[in-house]
Amino acid sequence: MIQKDIEPNAITYNSLMGGYCLRGEMGEARKVFDLMLRKGRMVDVWSCSILINGYCKHKKIDQAIEVFEEMFRLEILPNTITYNTLIDGFCEAGRMQEAEKLFSRMLCCGQLPNVQTYAILLDGLCSSQQLSRAMELLREMEDNKMELNIIIYTIIIKGMCKAGRLKSATDFFFSLSSKGVQPDVWTYNVMINGLCNGGLLVEAEKLLREMEAKGCSPEGCTYNIIIRGFINNNEISRAVELIEEMKEMGFSADASTMKLVIDLSSKDEVDPSLLSFLKDRYEVKLNS
Repeated sequence: MIQKDIEPNAITYNSLMGGYCLRGEMGEARKVFDLMLRKGRMVDVWSCSILINGYCKHKKIDQAIEVFEEMFRLEILPNTITYNTLIDGFCEAGRMQEAEKLFSRMLCCGQLPNVQTYAILLDGLCSSQQLSRAMELLREMEDNKMELNIIIYTIIIKGMCKAGRLKSATDFFFSLSSKGVQPDVWTYNVMINGLCNGGLLVEAEKLLREMEAKGCSPEGCTYNIIIRGFINNNEISRAVELIEEMKEMGFSADASTMKLVIDLSSKDEVDPSLLSFLKDRYEVKLNS
């Protein structure tokens, strides 16, 4: 374009920079950003957000912070997307204290957080085993009459399951309708996975049947989660039945499930139902 005397505009440069970011070529992305700076008045909030996102995705958080601070020197105000991107970067890096500080700074600057901002923070807190702080933040949201969606509540359920608080997670799950929201497939998957990890297989399968009855169709991931739960709890016969059911539904085992099945098939003692299933379906040669 330049050779043809066609001057690229900000959209062109931003697209080029975004492409480098996707490829992980952050040095090249920064060169494009610096070129835009030299041309003057070309860098905007989207340019900065693209570069910050690239650095965060490739775990270069300190460089992302430098760009964020540079925005203020350039008199470019970060928007909600910019804040969300950097907060998410902090959370992914396990730097929760900095994530919360940036959230507070966002509020002080008068930039209103959206539901996604809170979802990012809640997920980060739950992932870093700070469930109590996550619950505090949820209460703040409810007190402020924010319109919360199923994503927010599912993150909390996932956090409870991860913390081993299955009773709290189950109670919270069944209270969703009173909050005006209905669980979706992801919510059911999270709850079923938590129950399976806790060895509560009867409850997990009951929830599988309930979601079907309520018109929330299980997906392949749902079946793989519960099948792995049965296998991990040495309930092989029932796992095989669920594999058959899954296949009838048009789904197939994912890599994690197949690894468990193959690992079982290589043992000296193989459950007869698994042996029969593998011979009939996959013609796998097993040790006997």
